[in-house]
Amino acid sequence: MTTAIMLSQDKDCNNANVVNVKQQLTLLFQASLSVLVDDPKIQPEIKVCDQDYGDYQCNNAMGLWHRLKAKIPTDFKTSHSFGQALMNNLPASQLIESCSVTGPGFVNIVLSQQWIAKSIHKMLRDGIGSWAPTLSVKRAVVDFSSPNIAKEMHVGHLRSTIIGDTLARLLEFSNVDVLRRNHVGDWGTQFGMLIEYLFDTFPDLEDANDQAIGDLEAFYKASKKRFDSDSSFKERAQQAVVRLQGGDEKYRKAWKQICDVSRKGYEQVYERLGIYLEEKGESFYNPYIPMVLDLLNEKGLVEDNEGARVIFIEGQKLPLIVTKRDGGFNYASSDLTALWYRLNEEKAEWVIYVTDKAQHDHFDMIFSAAKRAGWLPAEDNKYPKADHVAFGLVLGEDGKRFRTRSSEVVRLVDLLDKAKAGYKDKLVERGKDKGRTNEELEQIAEAVGYGAVKYADLKNNRLTDYTFSYEQMLDDKGDNAVYLLYAYARISSIIKKSGREIEELEKDGSLELTQDAERVLGLHLIRFPEVVEEACSKLLPSLLCKYIYGLSEASTKFYDDCPVIGSAAETSRLLLCKATEIVMKQCFHLLGITPVTKM
Repeated sequence: MTTAIMLSQDKDCNNANVVNVKQQLTLLFQASLSVLVDDPKIQPEIKVCDQDYGDYQCNNAMGLWHRLKAKIPTDFKTSHSFGQALMNNLPASQLIESCSVTGPGFVNIVLSQQWIAKSIHKMLRDGIGSWAPTLSVKRAVVDFSSPNIAKEMHVGHLRSTIIGDTLARLLEFSNVDVLRRNHVGDWGTQFGMLIEYLFDTFPDLEDANDQAIGDLEAFYKASKKRFDSDSSFKERAQQAVVRLQGGDEKYRKAWKQICDVSRKGYEQVYERLGIYLEEKGESFYNPYIPMVLDLLNEKGLVEDNEGARVIFIEGQKLPLIVTKRDGGFNYASSDLTALWYRLNEEKAEWVIYVTDKAQHDHFDMIFSAAKRAGWLPAEDNKYPKADHVAFGLVLGEDGKRFRTRSSEVVRLVDLLDKAKAGYKDKLVERGKDKGRTNEELEQIAEAVGYGAVKYADLKNNRLTDYTFSYEQMLDDKGDNAVYLLYAYARISSIIKKSGREIEELEKDGSLELTQDAERVLGLHLIRFPEVVEEACSKLLPSLLCKYIYGLSEASTKFYDDCPVIGSAAETSRLLLCKATEIVMKQCFHLLGITPVTKM
């Protein structure tokens, strides 16, 4: 059975406060449910329809009927009839063209073609920001990248850096005030070792210039070798930690020098990736640790255990050590303090930690302790809250951790530069370098090479491991950045070749979706706000990658099936091209990829 839904006379094609289609449908079905079921807690389940029956689907009629059939009027003999009632009680809306009920009560929804077109045209006039979702959180901390001082950034830092940046961008687009935090490892016992080795190597610190200690990885290895083999050096290193933590000026100066050299190395990576972070490392929180531990102690959470001070966490075999036997602090004391600071001093409502999944138990214990202390609510779905965004490993084609042939970890700078050089070589091989300056080639190779590395990572569910392959990520076919950038360049080229002033068309022209390929593309475009919101709420950048890949396929199909320039529908199709270009460009921005208009 199919029924048409009466269209309202409301002039606005969109709810002024809701740009998410799923949310708008949810509101309509909530109104219908309130007529049938006297329980405001029951929420309709709306999803994108994966069959040929419609665009969206409300699929909880069967579950509701089984749960509530004792209260449902006797004329609802089946879940199918309940689904029909759910459909028939929908309020009038411009959003819906028609509905049908199939199977055990699935309500399939076909959106109004006119409404889709008006929604897209409205976005063109108001800008892509009008499609930004509204989240319930106003300020968030995203803790990502976080390398250790005196160690070069390697492929192991890739996922945290890229995933964290994309999550920050998604939240920022959704009008959340995001504090991007680089919680670098710049404090701890290893600095005594490094400082003493620095003193031995350069008795005059002024001689220890950036070039002399620039290879910090080698410097670290040499100092560690000395620490492990020389007992007197080890003793001096341990004393150096005490002096550093005590504020000795000479030791603080050496510590700062080592940190500065490391920082310059990190900036090389962040500059290539176009990533901004504000550094607040472990040392920043160190002065606050005693006060925070006193707060925890006052609540009766800290106990003595074999000479250490610990917090016992329900369900964990080992306690969370917050003060070591020698009275020193550790990662747990630093992370607890950082969480307290972020919630109380920085007033964050959502604190997001992006680290590998091996640290899951650690953060689970930190969050559990914070809940016991009353810093976080007991319920996970209430604010303020904290989440650990875990991710898997980057693997080589041998299925093991991605390393060089000599089994060394791959420097992140080298990995990025190789991707850039690889795409530049492809351009030259195909003769695409003709008529272009070397500077233009460099810019294109950089945008595509770095973008390929990012997308190859982000398109995977972050919890899974993935295999790193330059060949696959730089291919121009399939689900990769090169294909997406080609699709974007093609749409941009159509607009440019038309010679039309798009702004004038936005004011005076109309947008119509008369062909199947036009409607498919338009439908995909209006799903953008809900995808962004879902990617934010689930902390899954891969959802946005799946969306832009689908958008690229829909735009390619549109390009093949619907001539634009010179056609009778030129104005409408140019507007559709422009909307596609805008949404794709915003997707690239959220993924940290620089789009190019010429490939």
